[in-house]
Amino acid sequence: MNYSSEVEAMMCIAKGPNNGPSPIPAEGKWVQAKEVKDISGLTHGVGWCAPQQGACKLTLNVKDGIIQEALIETVGCTGMTHSAAMAAEILSGKTILEALNTDLVCDAINVAMRELFLQIVYGRSQTAFSEGGLPIGAGLEDLGKGLRSVTGTMYGTIAKGPRYLEAAEGYVVELGLDADDEIIGYKFVKIGPMMESIAKGVEPGEALEKATGTYGRFADAVKTINPRHE
Repeated sequence: MNYSSEVEAMMCIAKGPNNGPSPIPAEGKWVQAKEVKDISGLTHGVGWCAPQQGACKLTLNVKDGIIQEALIETVGCTGMTHSAAMAAEILSGKTILEALNTDLVCDAINVAMRELFLQIVYGRSQTAFSEGGLPIGAGLEDLGKGLRSVTGTMYGTIAKGPRYLEAAEGYVVELGLDADDEIIGYKFVKIGPMMESIAKGVEPGEALEKATGTYGRFADAVKTINPRHE
């Protein structure tokens, strides 16, 4: 260790009490986090790239400083999906400090990791006060049926009005309009359950019918339209 001449010339004064860092809540315990292994918790973070073309929601389940489970959900950029595939391989097994300094390929995923790191090291995790935290696999509970991200895709213009394309219920195939041409409901397809049925041997047409439902007052619609083509 190199010291400046000014420090070298100073007399030594005894250091007072050292109480360590303030405790943070981590899976039902109050922890003085001094090392990476002191950190546990499940939490979420959201990130975006520099041009803000795409965004990432990252969910990590950390036990004793090690990432045991990672869920990467992306929206708005096609390239992000491939970056997310790489991140799914990269993140598990790393400490949260390693993950913070790992190139996760996509800016949005990197920013999500940064935001999530800040939350978890300050004890702002979802499981801060849950004794023992959540089991590995809990991250999948954020997904809808068929393990598909819950997404909302809506579009509108002054000239032609709103278009519902995808909602929590599923992929919107028809909009129901009243006599004033206002939306009063929609027909949707649950893509995840439909694909699961097909994988189990159900005929595609039957699987589609079983996965189709309506929302709102769709049955009372005066007119129905395809929101993508009409």
